[in-house]
Amino acid sequence: MASEATNVSPNATQPSGLAQRYALALLELAKDKKTVDAVAAELEKLGALLAEDAAFRAFIHDPRLDSSAQQRGAFAVLERAGVSGDVRNLVGVLIANRRLSALPQVVNAFGALLAEQRGQQTAEVATAHPLTDTQRAQLAARLTEAGYSNVKLVERIDPTLLGGLVVRLGSRLYDSSIKSKLQRLQYAMKGAA
Repeated sequence: MASEATNVSPNATQPSGLAQRYALALLELAKDKKTVDAVAAELEKLGALLAEDAAFRAFIHDPRLDSSAQQRGAFAVLERAGVSGDVRNLVGVLIANRRLSALPQVVNAFGALLAEQRGQQTAEVATAHPLTDTQRAQLAARLTEAGYSNVKLVERIDPTLLGGLVVRLGSRLYDSSIKSKLQRLQYAMKGAA
């Protein structure tokens, strides 16, 4: 089973049409240049940076910054993270179009498009804290046991879950979060009263 993980911003939602268009343009450019794997690796770095660095997330969502300030700040962060080339250019285009806040959704949309083109199933995993490599491997093994093969994990941090995880695979939802367990207990207690 091929299992990959992409970390995205805690605030990332389903990709919008806008994010899909930017992601598709980047994917087509990478295909033309035959650099799909390199672009995917750089986007994974960027996704990890978005997931781990709250200050960077706040920076990209700050509407008070003008384009030149966004460009200086974002390019400095990308250079420090070792992200360059087409991904850097994508960030530049997002800044020029005043769409930098859509960056987490574009990263997410690119991962979904790439997985779809490679014939992978995408499992969206929401957790209260980032998964460790061991937890990712265990989750991939459990999904294989459940009959899902060639799964790509797309991770999202949701502190409101308190613990556990929520996995969405296609139309199926597996919820073992503490938040939902507490809600079920609350409903049971209301019913018993």
